[in-house]
Amino acid sequence: MSYAAFEAEIARVNDVLCSVNLLTWDSRTMMPPGGLEARAKQIATLVGIARDMATSDTLQRSIEHAQVELEGVAPSDTRRLAVEQAKDAIAVLSRIPADLISAAAELKTVAQGSWTNARAANDFATFAPYLERTMEMQRQIAQAIGYGEHPYDAAISAYEPGMSWSRLKTVYDDLSKGLLPLLERAKQVRTRGNILERSYPVEKQRDFSSKMAARFGYDFNRGRLDDAVHPFEISFTSSDVRITGRFRENWLPAGLFAVWHEAGHGMYEQGVAHAFSRSVFATDFINLYAVGGASFGVHESQSRLWENRVGRSRRFWELHFKELQASFPDQLADVDADAFWRAVNATRPGFIRVEADELTYDFHIMLRSKIEAGLMAGDIRVSDLPAIWREEVKAYLGLDVPNDTLGVLQDVHWSSGLVGSFPTYTLGNIMSSQFFAAANRETEVSGGLETGDYEPLKNWLNCNVHQFGRSKSPSQLLMDATGSDLSVTAYLDDLTRKVQALES
Repeated sequence: MSYAAFEAEIARVNDVLCSVNLLTWDSRTMMPPGGLEARAKQIATLVGIARDMATSDTLQRSIEHAQVELEGVAPSDTRRLAVEQAKDAIAVLSRIPADLISAAAELKTVAQGSWTNARAANDFATFAPYLERTMEMQRQIAQAIGYGEHPYDAAISAYEPGMSWSRLKTVYDDLSKGLLPLLERAKQVRTRGNILERSYPVEKQRDFSSKMAARFGYDFNRGRLDDAVHPFEISFTSSDVRITGRFRENWLPAGLFAVWHEAGHGMYEQGVAHAFSRSVFATDFINLYAVGGASFGVHESQSRLWENRVGRSRRFWELHFKELQASFPDQLADVDADAFWRAVNATRPGFIRVEADELTYDFHIMLRSKIEAGLMAGDIRVSDLPAIWREEVKAYLGLDVPNDTLGVLQDVHWSSGLVGSFPTYTLGNIMSSQFFAAANRETEVSGGLETGDYEPLKNWLNCNVHQFGRSKSPSQLLMDATGSDLSVTAYLDDLTRKVQALES
């Protein structure tokens, strides 16, 4: 055995997980409803095979032999990092019973189908049994993995290594103190928000959003855009990275910004070093998922950067509003770039997280995190969720939730078993501003943004974030790229400047 044998074994595991991704993509975009039960079993079988391969004696021996071969090699050598990372991750994976992993994989496919139907019918009761089973499995997984102070720690750290519930609450507290006064100021700003509710043909929305995504740097030769109930990105190595959107004829921002958000994810995956394809650095062994990002939070930083730091910037619309107006000449005949920029940045507390403005978005995440922590600890029962959701939305956003479709049923995450992933959206928001500030210290990047040339920014992200895949921890990646660890300062600075501009 040698390092080459180790690489070959890891590549085989990654191939199986990429196949799982492909089946998952199909189930959420094109699969007929009747295929749900069979697809769930197919995915469960493949996830079980991937788990068996990852924890096999064959792979363990290849790790041991690779370690011997690499004795004396520098600790920073990517081969040594790959072996050590695989060893540590597989040790955690091995603590989770194989039958639990397969059962969870099968459940999520069936649960997603139930959630889709329940959401359309505003019928939480039909989805509740699946969520109860999901939460029970997540608690069992947390117990198997182990955690520090709270069972939610295990769920969070699976998606954001090094993060805990206690640390996250500190981040939320720091962020809330800065957001609340900004939110009160922004609520006083008046904009022409109704212009976004006119009739915008979906195909023209798709064409414009796709054109801008390509201009940002999303490579459609290695990707495609499809429709989904809930937008997502998924990859099968950097050579095939697909995104989805969700368009509404009478709410223009939903389609545009969802595509740019997912394109940000897609550019991250497309930018992972080709040498890392089918490697440890493109494989999440804890969640048995083929993904190249350092963490879900770092991944979200890339999507939120393109969606908000670029796509919602004043300069972006000064440069590109005429193109949008050309796509919708009748709808936008009485609108100029400044009015449109103000409209897409207006603060309007709403029910839907993915359509939330920047100043209320993180409160959507905070309430979900609080609920997840309660579910993981057993302090909240699934049957009580609709009522608790209404209470929390009222407390955080001051809104009365009219139904469960706009409330507890709006997100796909719990049906997918992604308990603990919600906090990564706020962590991504924070990191997006840190990366963006660091990139803008480069004259070529800031100059490009001023003229509508997005290649320098994409290249900076490729060099400082994307190419490393999972070979660096989130903390190390932040430190190396920006010079500081996680901090809310840059994010609050960005939002403060946005509110000041809207007030002027």
